Amino acid sequence: MEKTNVMRILDKQKIKYKEHTYTDVISGIDVATTLGQNPECVFKTLVTVGKSGSNYVFAIPVDKELDLKKAAKCVGEKSIAMIKSKELLPLTGYIHGGCSPIGMKKQFKTIFDSSASRQEHIFFSGGKIGFQVEIAVCDLDKAVRFEYGDVIEE
Repeated sequence: MEKTNVMRILDKQKIKYKEHTYTDVISGIDVATTLGQNPECVFKTLVTVGKSGSNYVFAIPVDKELDLKKAAKCVGEKSIAMIKSKELLPLTGYIHGGCSPIGMKKQFKTIFDSSASRQEHIFFSGGKIGFQVEIAVCDLDKAVRFEYGDVIEE
């Protein structure tokens, strides 16, 4: 099986994970369905820019939307916006649909929606379209520096 950069980082840090692959689906909800998982456990990675010019990463369930006001408040910004798709690769090293909170070119402040703390395992991109990794939530802080925040739309 092909190893992505995310998998190599997890291996190096001796963090247990399960790799999952899929084909012919793009939306996060379709990925969750294909993997037979509850969408509440499958997270998408969103990259934003604050009014200050700083970038922030938010990981939220695939069936939810980021609440930009809550997200800005969570990171102490007046406002935040999604970055443009064309900025994603040069900024993070990842492309749209294959963006992972682990292994970005630079470590940005990362917020996982607080719903992640209620899961035993979560899934997120393995850093390449077609690849997901499943990791125990209790191991997440070994893989990436993050905080929990209430950042999804009600």
